[in-house]
Parts: sequence; C-alpha cells; structure tokens
Amino acid sequence: MVQTKEDIKIRRATAADCPRILELVQELANYERAPQEVTVNLDHFTESGFGENPVWWGFVAEHAGKIVAFALYYIRFSTWKGQAMYLEDILVTETMRGKGIGKMLMDVLIEEAKEKGFKRICWQVLDWNEPAINFYKKYNASFDGEWMNCAIDV
Repeated sequence: MVQTKEDIKIRRATAADCPRILELVQELANYERAPQEVTVNLDHFTESGFGENPVWWGFVAEHAGKIVAFALYYIRFSTWKGQAMYLEDILVTETMRGKGIGKMLMDVLIEEAKEKGFKRICWQVLDWNEPAINFYKKYNASFDGEWMNCAIDV
C-alpha cells in the first residue's frame, strides 16, 4: 500500500525504518512532556514489529527521501466488539505539520482497518493536546471521558 501526494509518499514501515521511527517516538515523547518514558531499545522495537511474531504494524511518510511521520498500530481485542485497530502513535514531525500528512496517514489506517475487517479504530489523546483533538474531530471521533487509564509496571 503506497499513497503519494505531491512530494509526500506514504508506505508500509520496514525494519530498516525502525531507527528513524524511534527518533520520532522520542520527538513525540518530548512533545507529550515525558521524554524519559521512552525506554524501549532498537532491537526489541525492531523484533516486535518485524520478528517471527510481530505485534505492531506501521506506516511512514517520506519527504525528499526522509521519514517525516509515522503511524503505528496493533490489534486490540474487545470481548464486546471483537478485533479493532489500536493506534498507538501517530506523529508528523513539527516542521512538516500542516501539509496534510496526518490526513494521509489516517486515511491509510482507515483503509487498512477496513481491509482487515476491523470495525473500529481506537486511540488515546492527552486532554491538553488541542491540535490533535481538533484533527480527530475532523474524523467525527468520539471522546470518552468516563474511562480512566490504568497500568502496572512489572
């Protein structure tokens, strides 16, 4: 699946893209005010996406041969709804925002979800991230303020 628009190319991520994707993951963590939270190493990240049993899939956007954006998802299972795409991260690097790259990535994700038979795409967004919230509203996303996030470090 390759999508192009002017000088932007959207394609499936490859193992060779992992170092650059991790750089963008760190950029996202910096933006989200949690730079120290990225602790995954390159080997684990790459193996998790491209090893014998991948658990994530993704797309990248290239401009002038450089990756400037990515979207990474995994399959989530709901006992009520079945399989869904869980959008773990989507990021367009700061200098490339406003060029329609985020929309291109979301459109490819929606197409992918339909092809795989998923009935929904779900994700989280920080309540203070107004640019992202406004972007998701363009897709008529529903926002649920009732559920709280929970995690246990093991």
